[in-house]
Amino acid sequence: MNISWNIPNILTSLRIILIPVFLLAFFILPYCFSDGNPWPSRISFGIFWVASVTDWFDGYLARKLNQTSPFGAFLDPVADKLMVVFAIICLTTRLNQAYFVIPAAVIIGREIVISALREWMAEYGKRGKVAVSILGKIKTTAQMLALMFLLFNSDLFLFMTKRFNHITGVVLLYVAAILTVVSMIDYLKAAFSEND
Repeated sequence: MNISWNIPNILTSLRIILIPVFLLAFFILPYCFSDGNPWPSRISFGIFWVASVTDWFDGYLARKLNQTSPFGAFLDPVADKLMVVFAIICLTTRLNQAYFVIPAAVIIGREIVISALREWMAEYGKRGKVAVSILGKIKTTAQMLALMFLLFNSDLFLFMTKRFNHITGVVLLYVAAILTVVSMIDYLKAAFSEND
């Protein structure tokens, strides 16, 4: 298999490399600072933010530079899902409450279903029927913003308090969970439609 190490694929790979860095920052840094210190959560947020930015840039650059490739098409959604799922798992250890776990489980469950659906459709040469839609992109944006607000577990400005970040993050997570279900239904309808 010929892997093209162009800029978009390097950015996508960087996103995967950032996952263990994010995990270490989330779980180890709190032990390196005094209780209540805001920097562990800010650093975790920063790593996730960088990963989210590379998600936007790799797709944009792939189209702009005409550097799309089968490897990039495979790796990009994998990197997205891994980063989101690991961030959700990390936050579950902090927010071990039903109001967080329920939308988190919906999001993770949907990712598993759609990944399996795309793999199944690829077996029939119809992967294009479940290509990423605009609704899926909106869902991803809401998801990333929700996780960023929840990761930024500290005060920043007068109005951006821990409470504000938490509430905003949870609301956006529910928006993402609803969009997740709606987009999953759309993908399933497209996959099982009679027309090619």
